[in-house]
Formats: sequence, C-alpha cells, structure tokens
Amino acid sequence: MTVAMVSEHASPLAVLGGVDAGGQNVHVAALATAMAQLGNEVVVHTRREDPDMPRRVQLAPGVVVDHVDAGPARPVPKDELLPYMDDFATELRRRWRTDRPDVVHAHFWMSGKASLDAAWPIGIPVVQTFHALGVVKRRNQGAKDTSPPEREDVERSIVERCDHIVATCSDELFELLRLGGDASRISIVPCGVDVRLFTPDGPAESRPTGRHRLVVVSRLVERKGIGNVIEALVDIPDTELVVAGGPPREELRADAQAARLLALADSYGVADRVDFRGRVDRNALPALYRSADAVVCVPWYEPFGIVPLEAMACGVPVIASAVGGLVDSVVDGLTGVHVPTRRPDAVAEVARDLLSRPAKRRALGRAGATRARKRFAWSRVAMSTLATYAFLPAAAEAGAGRSRQ
Repeated sequence: MTVAMVSEHASPLAVLGGVDAGGQNVHVAALATAMAQLGNEVVVHTRREDPDMPRRVQLAPGVVVDHVDAGPARPVPKDELLPYMDDFATELRRRWRTDRPDVVHAHFWMSGKASLDAAWPIGIPVVQTFHALGVVKRRNQGAKDTSPPEREDVERSIVERCDHIVATCSDELFELLRLGGDASRISIVPCGVDVRLFTPDGPAESRPTGRHRLVVVSRLVERKGIGNVIEALVDIPDTELVVAGGPPREELRADAQAARLLALADSYGVADRVDFRGRVDRNALPALYRSADAVVCVPWYEPFGIVPLEAMACGVPVIASAVGGLVDSVVDGLTGVHVPTRRPDAVAEVARDLLSRPAKRRALGRAGATRARKRFAWSRVAMSTLATYAFLPAAAEAGAGRSRQ
C-alpha cells in the first residue's frame, strides 16, 4: 500500500524532549518505518519549521518525510497552529491529486481536520489516531489547558466524518463512544516499543553506591506529575531520582518548567538527591533505564505513554498512575504497580515497598520484558494498524460519493 501519514506538529525528524516533541514523534517515526519494512510505501506529511529543510527527506527505506508549507517556516507552539491548517489542507490536496495514496492516516486532531478537508473532496479514505483528546485534557487541566477553544467541536466532527479511528487504549475507546463514535468504526491498536534497542541485556549506567535509584523520563510539563515524584522523594530514604527530559542540561535553568522543578526540589530539601539530566540521547536511554531500581511514570492523564513500555522492555518495574493507556500497558502486580494520580504519599509507599524487595523487582522486570516483546513490538503494532485499513474499501467508495454530493 501507499500510506500518507499526517502529523502536523510532530515531525518524525524532530529532536525529542521539548514541550511539543515526545511520544507522538516516536510513534509516527516507528510506525512508518515498521510499515515500510512490511513492504509498504509511507510518506509522512508534517509542517515545515525550517526554511532550509529540503521538501522531502528520507527517514528510512520506504519512508519519506514531506515538509508542507503552512504558516511561518519556524517552530510554532502546537496550540497556535490551527489558523494554518487550511493552508496545510490545500497543499495536501494539491499533492494528493497528483500522487494519490491508498489511505490517509492522520495523527492528532489538527492533522485530522486538515486530512479530511484535503482527502474528502477527492475520495481518499481517512483513518484517525488522536493521541490525546481535548475533552480529557480540559477535564484534567481546567483553566491551564491552552488548547484552542474550537478543539472539542473539531474533534467531534472528526469522529463523525472519518472512515475509521485507531484508538491507542481501552480508556480512549470509551471516551470516543461518549463523543458519539461508532464502535464498528473504532479499533484499538496500542503504541509500540523498539524491542531491539530497549532490551534487558546490555550495559547499565553506573550509579553511586549505597543509594537506590528511581528514574523519570518525560517532557517537563506539569501534567506529567514529576513534581509529585519529587515530593514523594522526601519519604523515600537512601534514594536518588534521575529526571531525564527537557532542554540540554546546560539550558535547564533558563527553562521555565525546569526552573519550577528545581525550585520544588530545593523547597522539599531533596535537591541533593535529584539529578536533572536534561535531554538524553535516545540511544543512551536503555543504559539509564537498566540502572534504575524502578521507573516512575505518574502523569495526571496519559493517552498512552511510551516510557513505561521502554522501561518494561529493559526489564525494569514501573510505578505508574492508573490512567489512560497506562492501565492497559502496565499490569498492576505483574509488570509494575499502579498508584492514584497526584498522590505523592502513594508513590512513596509503593517505592519503599519495591526498594525493600529485590526479588519482587526482578519478577516484575522479567514479566515486563516478556510482555513488551510479545505484545508491543513495532512490527506487531504495524501489522495491527495495517489490518484496520482492511475496513476501508467501502469507505473509499463512500468518500467518493460524499465528494459528489
């Protein structure tokens, strides 16, 4: 097949760790590459952020990244991109009229809007993966949600108009049904993990003797719950916390979110036990994970979450909040332990228990590695995603009919 992926703000070529560069970038890059390895051709359309970037860049054999001109050719926060989506859609439609894909797979709500506006008039079926839903974000962040006010209405329109939806977890399925989604047009396909890079075998980063180690790998945004882990550290003795993510280490103090977390660690008296690494190269992450007694991932909400999969694949137990995709990926008591959101006391209690029981940690780690390898390898995720496209021949005819109405 020829697959057009649309990921308006999350380029598969982006450097990870920034506010708007994280799991979706990894997902799109890995899914596209895995699909190509199965014999398909994939073009990922993303918004141009650099005037000097070539229009088309090969990401991997069979995968090309297409930089679409829409708005200024510079980084723009994703919550400010909506005004440029009409231009994005116009350019996509022009492209697809001459180089028609078999299916369009949109990632994120603005990509869905642009994809439908571009594909419907020419009868190309559109599959949607939201990665996050505005109604969930607003529920959890309230006034701190910076999404455009139109987001929830646009998402409802996408749910109604698109030919198929790929949800990443069971929690998202229920949210989509509440938005009016048709269960017959929704499939659940999880995110994946690179089980060749993230493995239990391999070197572990050295660490100070006499201390346990907890690791957080995350973008430095408030909803990720890093502040809750720092507070929990007060009641976890003889333990250091490594926080990887954000800008490069030398730029952390100039970053507002990093500065907030640094100040928080100081206010709780644990600054000497918190190591803010800043951005860590992806190839260095396995050694960091393997050095941990446990990886902590306690966001206030999480559409899926790739970090727990990476930790599990490395054979490390996960302390995870019982939200969104983490309920599906981390099996409570088997590959990790679930805790309530915004509960530093619960994080501390679970961490103390795990740190005092090395045999339990090893058992959780072994089970996590097996689960990651068998259920979440990108090859399996790609095959499952391609299988959802089998629902689309009739949808393509329906789309052509809609274009004539």
